[in-house]
Amino acid sequence: MLHREKCFLVGAEIPGRYERGENPLDELACLVDTAGGEPVGSITQKLDRPTAKYYLGKGKFYDMVDQARECGADTIVVDDDLTPSQLSNIEAAARLKVIDRSEVILDIFTHRARSYQARMQVEMAQLQYELPRLARKWTHLERHGGGIGTRGPGESQIESDRRIIRSKISKLREELTAIEERKAREVSARDNEFTACLVGYTNAGKSTLLNKLTGGDAFVEDRLFATLDTMTRKLDLPCGLGLLLSDTVGFIRRLPHHLVASFHATLEEASQANLLLHVIDAADPMALAHARAVDCTLRDLKMDNQNRLFVLNKCDAIEDPAIASQLRNFFEPSIVVSAKSGEGLAGLIAVLEEHALGGQRKVTLKFSAGDGRRLAIVNQVGVVLNTEYKESDVFITATMAKPDIERLKKLPGEMEVL
Repeated sequence: MLHREKCFLVGAEIPGRYERGENPLDELACLVDTAGGEPVGSITQKLDRPTAKYYLGKGKFYDMVDQARECGADTIVVDDDLTPSQLSNIEAAARLKVIDRSEVILDIFTHRARSYQARMQVEMAQLQYELPRLARKWTHLERHGGGIGTRGPGESQIESDRRIIRSKISKLREELTAIEERKAREVSARDNEFTACLVGYTNAGKSTLLNKLTGGDAFVEDRLFATLDTMTRKLDLPCGLGLLLSDTVGFIRRLPHHLVASFHATLEEASQANLLLHVIDAADPMALAHARAVDCTLRDLKMDNQNRLFVLNKCDAIEDPAIASQLRNFFEPSIVVSAKSGEGLAGLIAVLEEHALGGQRKVTLKFSAGDGRRLAIVNQVGVVLNTEYKESDVFITATMAKPDIERLKKLPGEMEVL
């Protein structure tokens, strides 16, 4: 059996950070589990801010060290980003490996990144994280393209390594900028198609919903950050229109800013979408807190003013029906569904169709079968659902915008709107 790293969890209860009745370290425990670790114990302390030396107060810190050793912990995991000096002080005093929240998230992203773009984004985030902490994790990095003249006079090894990391970050940023520009062009080329994007807290069921609606094969796993790459699938609506539906990386509270910045290209689909589908796990007691975390991330990405529909997922797992009603009152506009059982999906598709149609409506037009001009315009500006010829007339059922219908009425020859 594969050995799981035993982790002792540590957190500071900062005022306003956690919800009333919430276990402050629940999310960190999920992150550690997803990364392959095993939480074996935990400790928290109420603080206005973490202390500069040991993160916790001195007395609490030594209590933590004793408890971690009693639990047989291999690693201390802190639910914040630690400064280089905090990392060094804690490791020296505890004589245990110490990692912080960002390191856990980066480790998960490293193992989950599948595409070339995602791997580049993770690598850049890792380098940005490591750069100020190089003194703690000093190693001789590979020097591709190095040689005589590349090191300045009197330059120390750590200064050289910093220069190498900055150079790598610069090259990765150039590549990601090029990808972002290409993605922006791809997205803008879809101006004539309605686009919707699934956003939400990690593990809310976005990928399952994408698969259920489109018959797709997005990777699904009951763990955090199952999806890192944006996946887009076409959803054929009953009205005859096609809708492009995209899935994105899940958000969490206090998602590291350098990680958000690295994944900006991946989120290009969401930033340009006509509609954001904010998927919420309605059966999770922390649904409200998680929704607020998504709001914060959307604000950071300047996407909080986009048209949004709240999708209250996993309704089949809600034990008290009143909870769904309360959530619907809190989140407007919203719809209750279960991506797993299919409950409510017909209603969601109807809402998506309504948004996709915009000012369009479904009509049946009757005019002369020999009216080639009118027939050509209908096929050009409308979505033809059915064409039927009866004697000298043609009956066309299509979805069309009202101005286009009025334009057809003004053409020479008779036409009826049935």
